[in-house]
This record gives sequence, structure tokens and C-alpha cells, in this order.
Amino acid sequence: MKRARRKFFIFLLFVFLGLTAFYFFYLSPRYTVPILMYHRFGYEENNTLFVSPENFMRQMAYLKKRGYRVISLEELVKGLKKGKRFKHKTVVITIDDGYKDNYIYAYPVLRKYHFPATIFLIADFIGKKEEFMNWKQVNTLVHSNIISIGGHTRVHSYLPEIKEKERLWEEISGCKRVIEERINRKINYFCYPTGGFNEQIKAMVRRAGYKGACTTNRGEGRDVYELRRIKITNSDMNKPFNFWAKLSGYYYLFRRKKASE
Repeated sequence: MKRARRKFFIFLLFVFLGLTAFYFFYLSPRYTVPILMYHRFGYEENNTLFVSPENFMRQMAYLKKRGYRVISLEELVKGLKKGKRFKHKTVVITIDDGYKDNYIYAYPVLRKYHFPATIFLIADFIGKKEEFMNWKQVNTLVHSNIISIGGHTRVHSYLPEIKEKERLWEEISGCKRVIEERINRKINYFCYPTGGFNEQIKAMVRRAGYKGACTTNRGEGRDVYELRRIKITNSDMNKPFNFWAKLSGYYYLFRRKKASE
């Protein structure tokens, strides 16, 4: 009996040592700060781009209650460029396109928790399309010192399909110029529509003066010009494990990366 018990404890010890080694030598070095990706806020059913205002509030309350540290995209990129290893339970929030519901629903919640976020604007849609913010609203966000503004092209073109270099340059650099003229400050980050990019596009983004760029799950975790992000949906809070997994820093570790184009 004692012999069997001793063997059992030795087995448990080996399991413990194996799991410890797996965590410290394989898992932990592969931790990446999760960059959350939102688009719209409202009550549209059967549309995965929408998160209800109530669920967004619950998600942000979860971050606060569980002790997550929400940092700006700027802080993340600066850290990555210096080779910094961020502590677990660090997270970045981004929102794409610049819809009016970002201002109506998301901004008050972010302000309540004082969570920084970056909103990537489709420059030529702002103040021109009914569903999008106007420039007065954008400037209110800018002066809140909570929201940072980034570029998301001029008309949301899928960049890898553009063959004319002049047009491609205008989508990338022209977007930056338009937004900066409207908000009277520099914008430093870009977001590829639908996550599509290639080496030529990355080079143009860099040449245009952006400090980094976000994609979807097509990028690499530590390349600041192809920062992968995690789409947050309305159903995540109904399946708490989903939201926890997306915040873990290992969500994409065992998922297949999409091709960049």
C-alpha cells in the first residue's frame, strides 16, 4: 500500500514539474497583450459587429472588477519596440470605423471607467454619412484625453486589391492628412480594413508616418505594423469562458493564422 502511494506521489510530482516547465518555458514567453476589437454598439440582431450597450458595460465592469490594466495602444507599441514583457491581465481596447454609436454608447462607459481606447476613423465618412460621427463629436472624444484617434483609410477600401500606387498612398497617407487637419493633432496608428495588408502596404504605412498598425488575426504578435486583434461579440458575456479566453493573452496561440492577403 505504501509503495503504491509513493508511486502515485512521484507521478503527481512529475506531472507538476512537467506543467510548471510547460508554463515557464513555452507558454509564458508566448504571452501577448490582447487587443480587443469592437465595431458597433446597439441592438441590431443577427449582426456580429454589434455589441449591446448593456453588454459593453458588463464587459468593461468585468475588466475593472477582475483587476485588468487597460493601457493605450501607444503604451503597448512603445513597450513592444523596447522589447518590454507586459504583465498578464493587461489589455488594449480598439474600435473600428467611427460610427455615431461609438460616441453615444461606448464613450460614456469608457469615460466612467477611465479606460483608454483608440477609434480608427474612415476619414471620408465622418460628417458625411448619417450613421457616422461628425467632426464635432470626434473632437469631443479627442479632448477627453481618454480616446485616441487612428486612421482606417479614406473610404474603407480593401488595400491588397488596389493596384494603383497613387490611390493606395492616398488611402493610407491621405487619410492621415484629412484627420489631422480636422482634429489639429497628429495621429500615429493605422488599421487595415478587413485586416488585409502585404509588405508593400506595410512599407507605405511606415512611410506615411504611422508608428504602428492593427490587423485582425492575420498578423504577428510583436510586429508593431501587423498587430493582431481579437473580435469581441455580443455573446461573449453569455459564455464567460469565451471572454476569459480572449483576455488570456494566449487566445491565438493554438489558432491558425489567416493569410495577410
